[in-house]
Order: sequence, then structure tokens, then C-alpha cells
Amino acid sequence: MSVREKPTRGLSAALAVLVAAAAVLLVPPAVGALTGGGDGTQLRGLRVLVPNSPGGGYDVTARTAAKAMEDAGLTGPVEVFNLPGAGGTVGLGRTVNESGNDKLVMSMGLGVVGSVYTNDSPSTLADTTPIGRLTQETEIVVVAKDSPYTSLGQLVDAWKADPGGVPVGGGSSPGGPDHLAPMLMAKAAGLPPKDVNYVSYDGGGELLAAVLGGKVAFGVSGLGEYADQIDAGELRVLAVTAGDPVPGVDAPTLKQAGLDVEFTNWRGVVAPPGLSAEGRADLEAAFDELRRSPEWAEALERNGWTDAYQPGPEFGAFLESENERVAGVLRELGLTS
Repeated sequence: MSVREKPTRGLSAALAVLVAAAAVLLVPPAVGALTGGGDGTQLRGLRVLVPNSPGGGYDVTARTAAKAMEDAGLTGPVEVFNLPGAGGTVGLGRTVNESGNDKLVMSMGLGVVGSVYTNDSPSTLADTTPIGRLTQETEIVVVAKDSPYTSLGQLVDAWKADPGGVPVGGGSSPGGPDHLAPMLMAKAAGLPPKDVNYVSYDGGGELLAAVLGGKVAFGVSGLGEYADQIDAGELRVLAVTAGDPVPGVDAPTLKQAGLDVEFTNWRGVVAPPGLSAEGRADLEAAFDELRRSPEWAEALERNGWTDAYQPGPEFGAFLESENERVAGVLRELGLTS
């Protein structure tokens, strides 16, 4: 072997090592089980449709969940986009039309259940793939800081005396939680629900402006949507609709204030129909791991939400029961046939 052959062989060996290393780097990382490994590669290209305007409950839930999933390493970047209209049923129709798309989910809740009835939607939640129920929270009865009403009793007395002159606003269309809660309050107070002057807004953002601007006498919405405004003293909470007092909220329950009503809202995620078994399993696993993550635990505490997680099949059965319950309430209130 000549002296010149030795460096040539050494160079060839070095090149071989470099080629092998490059080959390893060029192979994309495997998309393994959704175990929250923190490398952001488990679920890529996820999009979340929000069926109401920015600032509403579905929007806040979707953006909070998306950030928590990213921070926990369960997904790559998650796109959240809004498609408002008809109480969420425009977004529902879009979701149903995306049959087979396992990269799209819709943030939704009790409001969409009722809107299907009140908007005569051709698409229903039975047409979707249930992925998981995530949270539940109390509704709150709020007024602006300069409102003349400082207690629920004062408000109810004025409401009964002049239903049309004491409009109530909600961030959901008729049949949604912000509508059902005051209707049940009215019934408990002896006020015919049909006499209630309910003003519907497309999400909590629009409702907040209406309450602060004096366009409605009071508003009903989810606690998590207005926590900042309550802390800042811009809104006054007159009551919570939950069965028990809410820690950190200086307001009685409806029952404590004299109205025999207990009401909670919930939110979850559905996907288009026609998913493959693998695509459905990946989505269910992603949200199951979200529920277990410290990032989500922190988000629940920050927003005043209660963990109400149900996996896909259980959530599907819950949706069926909620559909029947809401239909019954709407009939009982004389708001649908």
C-alpha cells in the first residue's frame, strides 16, 4: 500500500459517515403515539373552526386549547379560524361538509345544540364525529359598573314590572346557554318567557360592548369570558347560575337569590363525519392527552373552568341526551313546537 492511499481511504470513510448522518437527518421524525413528547411532531396541520366571532366562549376555548396543545408538544402549530353565523350552525354545516378531514375540529357547546332547533339547521350534531367534551362553567348575570341594579332582587323586580324595558343580552342565539338561562330565570320569577326582551349577540365580545354601552339592562354569559372585566371593576356580577357559590366571585347563586334555577354550560370538540379509524383515534388521543397536561390544568384554573372531560364515545351519548333535553326545555318554554 502506498503512502498516498492512506489519506484517500481515510477521506472515503469520513465521507461515508457524513452521508449516513445526512440520510438520518433527512428522514422525517416518526409520528408516534400522542404521548406529549414535547417535540411538536405528534399531530401536524390541525385546524380549529370557531363557529362564532372572536372573543366568544367557543373562541376563547379554542385558542386556549390550541396554545396548551402546542406548549405541551402534542401538536405542531394549530390554526384557529372563525366562521360565525346563525348561532354556530354555519360553522356546523362547514364541518359536516368536510367529510373525511381528520385535520379539522370544531369548538362547540350547548349553544350549538339549541341553535340547530331555532335556526332549522339542515346539519345536526348527529352528523359529526364526537371527539371530546372538555369543560363546564357557570353562567353569570352581569351589569355594568354604573348600573342602578346592585342586587338580583332589584333587577328581577324591575324586569317583572316592565319586561320590554329591561332587555337582557346574551352571546348566543335563541336556544343557546345565554338564552336558556335567562328564560329559565324568567319562568322561575313568574314572568312568561315569551314576554322577555332577549337580544342576541354573536359571542361574548359583542355582548360585552352592549352591556358596557347600556344597550341592554343586563347580560348573561360564561364566567370565563368576563373574568378580566370583573376583576377590573367594569362589570358587577349579580348572581351565578351554578348550584354552588363560585370561589372568588362575590355573588350568590340564583337559588340563594330566590330563583329556583340551576344551570351550567359546557364546551367540547367535534370533527367532520367519515373519518378513518386511525384519524379519529389520533384526534381523540390528542385531546385526551391535552386533558392530562399541566398546561391545560393551568388554563382551567385561569379561566374558571371545571374539567368535564368525556372521551369520544361517551361524549356522543351525552350529545344525544343533551339534544333531547334542550328540545324539551324549548318546548316547555313555548319557544319551539
